[in-house]
Amino acid sequence: MQHGNLNDLLVFRAVATERSFTRAAAKLGISQSALSHTVRGLEERLGLRLLTRTTRSVAPTEAGERLLHTIGPRFDEIESELAAVNEFREKPAGTIRITATDYAVETILWPKLKRFLPRYPDVKIEIIVDYGLTDIVAERFDAGVRSGEQVAKDMIAVRIGPEMRSAVVAAPAYFGGRSEPKRPQELIGHNCINLRLPTRGGLYAWEFAKDGRELKVHVEGQLVFNGTFQMLNAALAGFGLAYVPEDVAAPHIAKGRLQRVLEDWCPPYSGYHLYYPSRRQSTPAFALLVEALRYRGPRST
Repeated sequence: MQHGNLNDLLVFRAVATERSFTRAAAKLGISQSALSHTVRGLEERLGLRLLTRTTRSVAPTEAGERLLHTIGPRFDEIESELAAVNEFREKPAGTIRITATDYAVETILWPKLKRFLPRYPDVKIEIIVDYGLTDIVAERFDAGVRSGEQVAKDMIAVRIGPEMRSAVVAAPAYFGGRSEPKRPQELIGHNCINLRLPTRGGLYAWEFAKDGRELKVHVEGQLVFNGTFQMLNAALAGFGLAYVPEDVAAPHIAKGRLQRVLEDWCPPYSGYHLYYPSRRQSTPAFALLVEALRYRGPRST
């Protein structure tokens, strides 16, 4: 196949994967008109329509979907092998893309990356904050961060943080005229601050456990956020009860700004893990990052 045809396939793959000429153009660093011209030329040579275009979206046709599934893994293998040859460089290099929650970034990733990055100036880290259960393979991330219970069995998981606990908290003023919930079921009727999960399309159900009994409670309230620190700030402002990581709430509890309830229903659970596909070709840069993030006990930060 001619070199030009390979470039055309790369362009088609980018547009079909991103489902947008705009995003594909930004990713490849070329104009939208050039992308459109390249795809049209490929379709003309094949005698097939590969993409369905509307004013709002772009989607592969049946033929385009088949071509994408055929060439995608092969280009992934080529890119992986090209990345692997970085081990022959004197200095580790490359870009590593990670998806994680804002809380994981602030408390686990960033404190360790502040020490890692100055030592390896040719390594670039891209972090996307996301509370959805992102498919890191489909979205082309190198790794993700989740609590241990959420990591799929076909992934390699490396523990990067200590055990965690959740805390149900509200400002003392919130309880003026309201009774404190003693059981999770009593959250019904309270003004609770919800967390939106984009992948599932719904609201996070607050999880509790006690004496071997597990409960999930779907709470209601005026506010919905998709980030931990926004929920915490709303609780501090007296807008209701929030379900947040214990160590985020602890300083405010100690100073009397927040009041904790249902503590006996919030046992510890597995801490954050870095996870990635078992078939991933480990580059020197990625291997160094994994070791830098690995949890080594209470003194690790």
